[in-house]
Amino acid sequence: MERRMFGATGRRVAVLGQGSWYLDRAADRAAAVAALRRGLDLGMTHIDTAEMYGSGAAESLVGEAVRGRRDEVFLVSKVLPSNAGRRAAVQACERSLKALGTDRLDAYLLHWRGDVPLEETFRAFEDLKAAGKIRAYGVSNFDVDDLEEAWAILGAGKLACNQVLYHLEERAVEHTVIPWCRDHDVAVVAYSPFGHDTFPEEDSAGGRELAGIARARGATARQVALAFLTREDGLFAIPKAADEAHVRDNAAAGTLRLAPAEIARLDAAFPRGPRPAFLPMI
Repeated sequence: MERRMFGATGRRVAVLGQGSWYLDRAADRAAAVAALRRGLDLGMTHIDTAEMYGSGAAESLVGEAVRGRRDEVFLVSKVLPSNAGRRAAVQACERSLKALGTDRLDAYLLHWRGDVPLEETFRAFEDLKAAGKIRAYGVSNFDVDDLEEAWAILGAGKLACNQVLYHLEERAVEHTVIPWCRDHDVAVVAYSPFGHDTFPEEDSAGGRELAGIARARGATARQVALAFLTREDGLFAIPKAADEAHVRDNAAAGTLRLAPAEIARLDAAFPRGPRPAFLPMI
């Protein structure tokens, strides 16, 4: 199945090559490139970006980081819904390839559901795959209704992943999205796995639980959080790679496996709450 491509490196935690806010100064760009390259040195080869990030500037940054090392990388980018028409998506992909300095993407995602019919977008993705410009494709921010529609169009074995908002304090996808993806062999990729500037405070109940498990494991609270989010096969996380300290922390989390009792403690400390009417996204 296409989902297995996401686990090809044996890592469940990836480098996120977003980087659009590090581009104001040459020194910031250099630091971001260095962080991504350090991630590759540590064996973190899944890099995620999008045409939207920095209006293409992030793709250029990622391209610089992987220059000469393209074959080490599982490279993902995303197309905007406004560019998801059959011809427009092909053109958008070609722009992304140029910015990234590569001839192919390992996966290409629809960034979120827009007005273009899914049939048209998926025809474009099939065209790109046939041309060797992408190896697989998937979606982002899709709830179960959207996934069902995509499945009805594509059938089994086509949809590689669904990239969604997922962190300890936002577990809405556990109600129906993760079970659907598990049943249909579609990978779930968690973006913003530390929240949006909302990682649990150390003196909060959840923060104390994280800290306790981290101390017992010789790990950090963020490594434990990532291990919880990727506790099942088919669950992946793409934390940001702002600097080398972030990358080292993320890399260590990629091999941390929590015991069932630790998972149960975190499950109680961060209850998922009721299912929302709409799938959250940022």
